[in-house]
Amino acid sequence: MPEIYAEFALILIIAAIAGALGLKLKQPLIITYIVVGILVGPAAFGFVSAHSQIELLAQIGITVLLFLVGLKLDLKQVRQLGPVALATGLGQLTFTIVIGFALILLLGKPAVEALYVAVALTFSSTIIIIKLLSDKRELDSLHGRIAVGFLIVQDLAVVIAMMIMSALGMEHTTTSDAMVVGLLMLKVLTAAVCMYALVKWVLPQVIGTMARSQELLLVFAMALGTGLAAVGEWAGFSKEAGAFLAGFALASSGYRDAINARLSGIKDFLLLFFFIHLGSQLDFTILGDELFSSAILSAFVLIGNPLIVLAIMGYMGYRKRTGFMAGLTVAQISEFSIIFIAMGISMGHVGQSALGLTTLVGLITIALSTYMILYSQKLYSVLSPLLSPFERRNPYRELAVEQDGGNEIRPDVIVFGLGRYGTRLAHGLKHAGLKVVGVDFDPQTAQANRRHGIPVHYGDGADEEFIETLPLHPETWVISTLPDLEANMNLLRILHKHYPQEQIAIVARDEHYRHLLEQLGATKVFFPINDAVDYTIESMTQLIHTKACATQTQ
Repeated sequence: MPEIYAEFALILIIAAIAGALGLKLKQPLIITYIVVGILVGPAAFGFVSAHSQIELLAQIGITVLLFLVGLKLDLKQVRQLGPVALATGLGQLTFTIVIGFALILLLGKPAVEALYVAVALTFSSTIIIIKLLSDKRELDSLHGRIAVGFLIVQDLAVVIAMMIMSALGMEHTTTSDAMVVGLLMLKVLTAAVCMYALVKWVLPQVIGTMARSQELLLVFAMALGTGLAAVGEWAGFSKEAGAFLAGFALASSGYRDAINARLSGIKDFLLLFFFIHLGSQLDFTILGDELFSSAILSAFVLIGNPLIVLAIMGYMGYRKRTGFMAGLTVAQISEFSIIFIAMGISMGHVGQSALGLTTLVGLITIALSTYMILYSQKLYSVLSPLLSPFERRNPYRELAVEQDGGNEIRPDVIVFGLGRYGTRLAHGLKHAGLKVVGVDFDPQTAQANRRHGIPVHYGDGADEEFIETLPLHPETWVISTLPDLEANMNLLRILHKHYPQEQIAIVARDEHYRHLLEQLGATKVFFPINDAVDYTIESMTQLIHTKACATQTQ
């Protein structure tokens, strides 16, 4: 145990130093962590022997990541973007397999190996793409939502392919194989029924109790994510699918933003071990003979896959920019690609050369596509004139999405803290004709205000990740009635960092607090003792209307 602890400490120290060096050299952290994995793995210095422990942390990191993806899915978005995600996902899979198969045959590979590698080239890394889009704050953009949609379609295809391979790998008669597949389908159906019961009856009764403590809510979310991931693996449709469904089960709850904010830091820490594990598993002894073939196939994945997505999305009525940005997310292969080939080797269908080829293509495409996604704006600016053939004159689907997005309610005021003063203030502003949204970390207070017509986001007003999920717009005023000075100072810092408009009013407890808050950038400071709620409501209403009139005049 002391040796394992020392290994983890060494890995974290190396990762921290390498990460700092990578940032200084303006290199993405994902590449840095993979390089760290190569250095500490058997391909280089071989520092690490605790492979199983690192793999476990990596798997938990993947579980948390997919849980958060499901958590952020909106049913309205699924209905709206479902057709394009399905068409793009299946279309890209089909074209990549057909074109890839022909290309690999031209490289002189046997037909069975060509088919396996062609299928492996279709799988993109959901984990890496979501991490990159999240870091760039593009996960909620149109191209980000579409990309996540067709990546999920791809993941389902991976699961189905592996289920079929597992069934084919059984040394049974045809009847026994049918029984194996039938049992698997029965498990999936049972899991679906249990999932429905969980969402319909169990979670609504439990989550309110858990949310009384934000720490307990965090533990509950982790338990649900890992628990359903385990059920998913047992049912035969992977841990990743189970974790995704666990998040999706909570997506319609009022606590999703708070859960997302609490889990984001844990996710980033655990995914460090995923990328290190990925790097440490690379075996360079079987890569040398496949350099030429890997270069050709890497070019196909890096250029061909994005063009396939761009063409499909252009045909379906999306602008070339959206298609290009979404297309870049399939410019690499997945860790599942390597697992898929490894399954083929275990069944005797392909040899080690297929694994070496796929591994090398994975290493090249993951590295280069990371840079392509991080610098996508600059890349698009250069290539934009060449992409016009991929855009319709009337990109009707994207126009429809924009029109629907224009109907989003933009609050005039967001009130942080719904105690007695904050609640009366929120309801008073609403009665004055303003659109008001509340924020509070007490689930009972949140529910009580929702029943009286005030939309409330459950979460901590001092949490930066949570604040970034709120519907803040340039014209929105923020009013804080939080009693804690540190919380208000932190809120001011976060708001000025992400939303530099000066429209922040804060309730202070004394004159000393007032000077501090004004120095930090508070536009207006009220005193709950001297300033009655009615006076605050009247003052804020006048300020908001004055600001609106000035904006219209400009």
